[in-house]
Formats: sequence, C-alpha cells, structure tokens
Amino acid sequence: MVRVHVVTRERLNSGAIATLRDRIFGDLILPDDPRYDTARRVVNVTVDRYPALIVRAADAYDVIQGIEFAREHDLPLAVRSGGHSASGLSTTDGGGVVDLSRMNAIDIDPERATAQVQPGATSADLAGHAQPYGLALSTGDSATVGLGGLTLGGGIGWFVRAHGLTIDNLRAVEVATADGRLLTASADEHADLFWALRGGGGNFGIATRFEFQLRPVGTVLGGVLILPASREVIEGYLAYAPQADEGLTTIADLMRVPPLPFVPEEQHGELAFVVMVCFVGPADEGQRALEPLRALATPIAEMVAPLPYPEMFAFTEAGTVPHGGSIRAGFADTLPPDAIDAILDAMENQTSPLGIVQLRGLGGALARVPADATAFAHRDRALFVAIVNVWMDPAEDAAMHRAWVTNLWDAVWPAASGTYVNFLDDDGEERIHDAYPDATFRRLADVKRRYDPDNLFRLNQNIPPMP
Repeated sequence: MVRVHVVTRERLNSGAIATLRDRIFGDLILPDDPRYDTARRVVNVTVDRYPALIVRAADAYDVIQGIEFAREHDLPLAVRSGGHSASGLSTTDGGGVVDLSRMNAIDIDPERATAQVQPGATSADLAGHAQPYGLALSTGDSATVGLGGLTLGGGIGWFVRAHGLTIDNLRAVEVATADGRLLTASADEHADLFWALRGGGGNFGIATRFEFQLRPVGTVLGGVLILPASREVIEGYLAYAPQADEGLTTIADLMRVPPLPFVPEEQHGELAFVVMVCFVGPADEGQRALEPLRALATPIAEMVAPLPYPEMFAFTEAGTVPHGGSIRAGFADTLPPDAIDAILDAMENQTSPLGIVQLRGLGGALARVPADATAFAHRDRALFVAIVNVWMDPAEDAAMHRAWVTNLWDAVWPAASGTYVNFLDDDGEERIHDAYPDATFRRLADVKRRYDPDNLFRLNQNIPPMP
C-alpha cells in the first residue's frame, strides 16, 4: 500500500501539481504512477520512503522548477543522482525528490582534454565516453555511482594517488540555487561557492553540470591480488600503500573470498585480504610497484594485467546491486595492533558473510593540494578505513548488522581522525563535524548563509547557515 504523509497531500492541490507538470520537460511521477515504486527506490534496500512527488528532470530548467515548487509549498527536498547515499538521503517521506538520472549527457573535448558532464552520469558512463580518447577522470570505484553526489563530496577514486580527488580536476560547476538562480561557480566566478562545492556536499544547491579536466589514462595495470588474512599482512599493507609509487592506488578489503574462477575452490568463502590495484603508467613500473605487496605473504591468487580503465569497474560490481548496508569510516595514519586484532576477530564473527573492512592507502597527489584549498580538508591522512556490513534481504535483522559495525568501529575509532562525508551513514551532527574541521565548518556555514539562508537543502549531511 502506498503511503504519503497526510499533511503533504492536503498541502498539494491538483492545480499546483498540474502547473508543475506543465512547466517541466521531464517526468513528474506521483504515487499513483505505475513507475512510482521503482522510481522511489534507492540502492540501500532498508531505506523505504514515500515521497509525495518525484521530478525526473530533463534539464537545468526542470531542476529550478523542482526547487521553486518545494520552496513555495514548504516541502522537504531530496536530490538523487545515483541513489548510493549510505543514509538514504537521496529520497524522503512526504516531500519532493529531484531525480537527476535523466541528466546524464557527456561531452568530451579531446583537444582540451575536458569533459562537460551532467550530474546523473555515472562513473562508468564517463569512463566509457573518455576511453576512446585515451582520457579518464578519477571517480567513484563503483560503476553506478552518480557523479553529482560523488563530486560534491570530494571523490576518492581509482587514481586518487596519481591525480587527486575528483574535485581536484574540477574546473567549473553550474548550480541551481535555493532562490531559483542558475550560477556558474569556478575559480573566477562565485569563487566562495566553488570552494564550498568541492567537498561540502549538496548543501548549497543542485549541480546541473560539471566541467572536468581529464587526464591521459588509457590502459592501466589493474586487477586483484588475494593475500592471507593476518595481522602481519595488514600491517605491511598499511605501511607500504601510502608510500608506494604514486601511480599505484589500492583498495584492500578484508572479506570472504567470492567464488572467482581464478581462486582455488578450497579458498571460496574463506577470510582473505583482497587488494584491488590500479596503476597508472608503464606496466613494468606497475609490476615493480606491486612486488612489496606480493612479498607480504605467498598470494592465494592473483589476476593483474594491463586492461582498459573502464574494466576496473568489474572488480566492484557487487556494490551496484541493491542491498542493505551500514557503514562507519574515517581517516587514520596507522592502525595499532589491538585495532587490527579487533578487526580480525570481528571478521571471524560476522553477522553477514558480505561484511568487509576496507583499507585504502592515500597520499600522493591528494596530499599535495593545500588543506584549505577545498572543503575536503583531510588531505594529510595516510589511510582511509571503512567498516561496511552488507546484507541482501531487507527482512533481515538490520539492528543486528548495524551493531556489528558500531561495535567494531568503537575499537577502531581511537586510531582515526576525521571522516569522509560521502561515507557517512545517518550518524548525527557530531560526525558531520568530524568530516569538516572547525575552520572549514564555519566557512561552509558562511557560504550556506549567502546561498541558502533558509536551509532548503537540508536533506544531506547538513551544514546549517551561519546566523
């Protein structure tokens, strides 16, 4: 049975709905539309919300219409590009949703090595369009992550050590603001807004177009190296990954080994340290960069080879399937032995066989950008740590799965400092302050005051406007 907040239904009369439908070029999806139940869903299957209406925008004009309608009718407003928000902030109960999935156009200029990209395009979309020109951008490591939300939060991707964050390659943003304006923010125009949009999330408007500087990346040395799960292996990875050749970016998951064809059958389902690798540069240099990882222990299995960059998304395909999820994450410089032991113990006592602990070595190009140059401020940290529990059936005991994450995070958190806004769950105001140091938070709140003084864009990891 479709549920919509009663107050919201009374507030919206048929005339107002008809006017909105007439004004937009895209689709207006209401609860009685046969597309509604699919359109309201997000990647996290435990998020079961019923918006009063969904504006599936065709262009920036439609986005502005959605904003103005929400403001005029005092509706909570959610914004969706890829729907991967861990806390389900891409939808809402009883409010409006601006769905950007139709706005997925990509225009590559190979001579300038730039891309004009709409926010509904995904990481795989952009990679596929840029590949024929031998170009790429460091974006989300999962194929279906929408570039709107990813970019506004920072963008830690496959080339983060070689070419920095997604926002470090951002030249300009077209954004629809709370008062219905369409602005272009760059280093030369609305520079304060441009600073805030690079890491401050969706607090300041709805991005309708990005201009990115692409990088010369065609073939990469990529794949998976599977190592035994032990404290010594994890300690070796933590020491090496942030110091490796900057061409090498890795994502290491402590996890149960899936039944991959190149893995011995007796290892299927066993706990292992699965290191996904992506090296930008000559393959022989990449192989040398991998040798210290191979030396940590005799590999259980390996599949690493030169491949076109878009094929890297095959290694994270599981993340594109709708699922239940809970996450805690943060930055660190190292993990002490007791934290590593707690991780190994927790992985032997999982509530779901799909739970993982993810470690990423940072540094490189990411760290060379000054901390105050963008709203993403945690550039001096060596590591990123994420505890992720995943389950497929929404009927499973979500509280039990979340408690596993929380309990393990309590053991890891003393070694951590700060967090990444794109990996925040519904963690409360304190964790938002962990994402933004005091000076950064105050500066963001001041920009918020100028561009969204009434906090229309509040269904996000919210930064209230400075009084």
